[in-house]
Amino acid sequence: MLENQIQLKEQIHGQWNRYKELMPDLVRAYDELPGQAYSDGAIDAKTKRLMAMTAAMIHGCRACILYQADEALKLGASAREMLECVGVAVSLGGTMAEGQATRLIGFLEEKEVI
Repeated sequence: MLENQIQLKEQIHGQWNRYKELMPDLVRAYDELPGQAYSDGAIDAKTKRLMAMTAAMIHGCRACILYQADEALKLGASAREMLECVGVAVSLGGTMAEGQATRLIGFLEEKEVI
């Protein structure tokens, strides 16, 4: 049976929320950076999320792939934009990115975007 990407994302989110309860001061300090990094600036927030998703595929971070993909969708990213990011990730990250791209494809299928 294939791993459900939406359920995996929710599980990771729940575990991170538990960590936040256990270590609130560290999490507060950490939360400031992404808030600034992903806000609109010279590069819009959607593009920044797509960039992060691409980097996550190269590095093999499943939580990052799912989170960034979901945030990019919320900001209006299209499936086509996301699939083009797969090409960039694979060109830089080879088979590591190719393997992680399958996670993104599964997520987009579950979300009924493709």
